[in-house]
Amino acid sequence: MRTMRVFYGSRVQYSHRYQCRGDDSHIGSILCIGIGGVRVDRAVAVKILEAVSDSAIDAAILAADQIARNADEGRKALVREIEEARYEASLASRRYEAVDPSKRHVVRELEARWNAALERMSQLEHRMKAHDAQAAARPKIDREMLMRLADDLPAAWNAPTTDTRTRQRLTRLLIVEVIINLDDATNATVLTIHWVGGRHTELRIGRVRCGRYPEDRKPNAVDVIRKLGGHWPDRELAVTMNRMRCKAENGGTWTTVRVRELRERLGIAAFDPEAETTPTISADQTAQRLGISVPSVHRLIREGVLPATQLMPSAPWKVPVAAIETDAVVAGVRAVKSRRPKNYVDLQGQKLPRLPGL
Repeated sequence: MRTMRVFYGSRVQYSHRYQCRGDDSHIGSILCIGIGGVRVDRAVAVKILEAVSDSAIDAAILAADQIARNADEGRKALVREIEEARYEASLASRRYEAVDPSKRHVVRELEARWNAALERMSQLEHRMKAHDAQAAARPKIDREMLMRLADDLPAAWNAPTTDTRTRQRLTRLLIVEVIINLDDATNATVLTIHWVGGRHTELRIGRVRCGRYPEDRKPNAVDVIRKLGGHWPDRELAVTMNRMRCKAENGGTWTTVRVRELRERLGIAAFDPEAETTPTISADQTAQRLGISVPSVHRLIREGVLPATQLMPSAPWKVPVAAIETDAVVAGVRAVKSRRPKNYVDLQGQKLPRLPGL
């Protein structure tokens, strides 16, 4: 099970990547953690609305009343202890004053008992002051206001005019953080919601299996190298084989070194970009040249606008360099950019997620 801790914000992509060294030999040696934020947002939103429902507020008020009653009983017990300690200190004082001063051992013992009684009385009085200060700092509960909140928050949350920033502010009023675990055994996302006030709630959300080969179609490493070897660099082959869930002989993930060793054992030459008769580039490089995202490039390929070839499923796409300058591709890229939001430039310059309230 792998863990990440996030400060909660609505409609974000929860993702975390372990830092890998820059050496290409470690490509694919550590898998990344990534989950979509839509399901997480929906599950947390349901819990938020449940937390402010009528029954939840009634239960919270009953719990607060019970805490107040326990505090009152504790104060009454302290009052009785203080009265007892004062009586014992007064009794010890009278005994000390009544003893004959010439009996030094008795005087010393009675003085020690008197000091112990005074110290116990002082400690109990300090406890009483701390108890009263804590009771005074406890917020007053307005039942009517809380019930109005239970009625108004669902309407405000689901209103069409409520934007993401408003939901983030409402969320931060109730939630401190969300701790996310990935349970690979059950393919589930385990959420631990840390509420304001100290309570925790655990949720389990099933993850969607996507981008993987079916169990009966897992490719063999040798077959992959025979089909893709020499067509892509070893680094790209390692990434591709890990994406295919193609395991090495020892059950580990593929690295550049392991791919090179297997390719050399099979007698397959290394990738030579100058040997290609038709210059091609990858989908990532195509996205950079066209100024669009990689998913948009894949969409153009699926629609047949951008010609590309793929040697086997999940393998990198090969896009002819000359194809990106055709009229059809230019029109497709123009259509993709026309769907961008008006503040696209500002969003691109935003390197860090905006925290609620800032």
